[in-house]
Amino acid sequence: MGRRAAVTLDGLELAHRRTGAVGLGGAPPVPFAGAAEVVGWFGALQSQDYHPAKWAVAQRLGPGVTDVDLDRAFDDGVILRTHVLRPTWHFVAPADLRWLLELTAPRVHVLNAYAYRRGELDGPLLRRTTDLIADAVAGANHLTRTEIAALLARHGILAERFRLGYILIHAELERVICSGPLRGRRHTYALLDERVPRAASLEREAALAELVRRFFTSHGPATAKDLAWWSSLTLADIATGLSLAGDALENTDVDGVTYWSAPGDAPAPAGHPSVRLLQAYDEYIVGYRQSKHLLDLGGLLVAAPDKLALPNGVIVVDTQVAGRWRRTVRAGAVVLEAVLYRPFGAAETAALHAAADELGVFLGARAVVSVSLL
Repeated sequence: MGRRAAVTLDGLELAHRRTGAVGLGGAPPVPFAGAAEVVGWFGALQSQDYHPAKWAVAQRLGPGVTDVDLDRAFDDGVILRTHVLRPTWHFVAPADLRWLLELTAPRVHVLNAYAYRRGELDGPLLRRTTDLIADAVAGANHLTRTEIAALLARHGILAERFRLGYILIHAELERVICSGPLRGRRHTYALLDERVPRAASLEREAALAELVRRFFTSHGPATAKDLAWWSSLTLADIATGLSLAGDALENTDVDGVTYWSAPGDAPAPAGHPSVRLLQAYDEYIVGYRQSKHLLDLGGLLVAAPDKLALPNGVIVVDTQVAGRWRRTVRAGAVVLEAVLYRPFGAAETAALHAAADELGVFLGARAVVSVSLL
């Protein structure tokens, strides 16, 4: 396919190259000027939990970015939050939302089919609820989930908890609604046409090529099965996208597995340990299935897989999982409880405290660190 194969790599070098691609290995592959550029680099960035997901964006933007800054960007529609790729929330840049939904929504509907049946949500009912919601939020009349549930109840439609969730997901996948600005701490829904500029559609093959290129550039080295998990696309679609991507991607085989990435050298090692406090749904953690083992080349998690059941997030030293952490915000302080899977040396301990201080700046609070060993 006209691509040159990279030199043979071992697992640690693959992981090192990957941290650079995901924007965690020192200087990012491209300088990110703002939240939309971070999200656009990935195509979509998982935001299952809104507040930790903002921290994932801030970590790629560098020191000084605050939680308030990202709330403002979200309220202004610089980044949006909706269901795309998989049955979960993602941050998406407005410029990408329409073509991503056109490409992936049919697959997500298939994945949601059992949930639709369980909620007795057939096609006519879902079309009716979507139309009612669209009319209600038109004219920048942004509504919360509770208000939408009350609206539907007035029309004789039961919409609570699970059922309401899938009514809203359907409307999002149909490109009718997306996130609106926050109202205090509550999320709202807005009419997508009022929130996202009109844009020309991409032909399906062009969209496939772009999503495949975007994933392997921002997540590589990674495998086709990793992308199938991340995007819900079939392996046949991914093969088509790879054939269309041309020289934008290169591949290498390691232990009989083919990894794809953008051409280029890995970032130079920092020369000192780097500690990252990643949210549990950071792209470095959830963006992979087949090659997720690259996070744990030393096998720290093999004996106790429940360690991945994290309350807040993952501690990563350089490229490898080394612990878990939880934050508690109190008056004027953020208390960071770090549970380590192995003892840290002096340099790693200093880097952990520096990472906690970055989190404190983000939250506008003094960081207090508590460390224990599992």
